[in-house]
Amino acid sequence: MDQDSHCIAERELLEAVSRITTFSTTSPSDEEQNQPKAEISCQVRKENPEKDDLQDSNASLSPNSSMTTKELQEYWRNEKRQCRQVKLLFEIPSTRIVEHRLSKYVMYKIIILQTGSFDSNKSIIERRYSDFEKLHRNLLEEFSEEMEDVTFPKKSLTGNFTEEIINERKLAFKDYLRLLYSMKYIRRSKKFIDFLTRLELQEAYGCLRGGHYTKALEILLEVIGLQERLTRGNPVSIVPTLCAIVVCHKDMENPASAFEYGEKALSRLRVHTSHRYYIPLLDTMITLAYELGKDFLSLQEKLEEWKAKKDPIRVFTLKELAVREYVQ
Repeated sequence: MDQDSHCIAERELLEAVSRITTFSTTSPSDEEQNQPKAEISCQVRKENPEKDDLQDSNASLSPNSSMTTKELQEYWRNEKRQCRQVKLLFEIPSTRIVEHRLSKYVMYKIIILQTGSFDSNKSIIERRYSDFEKLHRNLLEEFSEEMEDVTFPKKSLTGNFTEEIINERKLAFKDYLRLLYSMKYIRRSKKFIDFLTRLELQEAYGCLRGGHYTKALEILLEVIGLQERLTRGNPVSIVPTLCAIVVCHKDMENPASAFEYGEKALSRLRVHTSHRYYIPLLDTMITLAYELGKDFLSLQEKLEEWKAKKDPIRVFTLKELAVREYVQ
């Protein structure tokens, strides 16, 4: 292919990528489910995009992008995959009563399933009544209009631990989560995602700070799958978790696994080079690539290119950044 043809092909690819990034990544509403699948598989946004969507759009590729044609093709394929519909189902099959010296409460086991996954991608978490109550208050502050018709099970003065009341609340909380997830702005909100992931992440980062990398990694690997399904429209948001996994694998002397997750994180930062994790991650990936006998020169070039454009500043290491996450 001559140079002119190569430039034309690359320009056409850039235009195609620009078009693909305008598509929505949301799961279908009830009305959309009645439309032909071909019409809703990658639906163009008709309403005003949310704040996160605007940020993603602003950070999208431009004609001034330094990405190679191969990188653009991979980016395009990733963007097309983001258009695939994902729908989550919530089940609360069981509960357990927890008793401490001064308190007693019910823990509700929540199973989060991805439709069509045959349970292979399910996530399991536990939440108590007060966690649901806090979520409801937080959502009312931000989404008062959307939450206008959403009912929340009241707490009784007595009988909260009877089998009848607990079973009623199991059903009520299941319907409550289903209803919240059906509302696009709520299911994309940080408050809703935090309700489903924050407690586990806090525990994982606590283990990481304490040097308990095996336990931290176990929890992080459980959470990352759920995070990916909850934040498909904002893939950059899971970079901290991916980097924490890199730190765990690296400190456990599993460089190959650390490099694998580092590549996943780096792919999400390809057009977000100002992200606080970008340079620490690049630096770690260079070390890992050298250790594994992989090509580290291209990574080194990106690091030097970034340094040439920026004023010298204090940059934390990847581990230093990770241990600062979820500090109370």
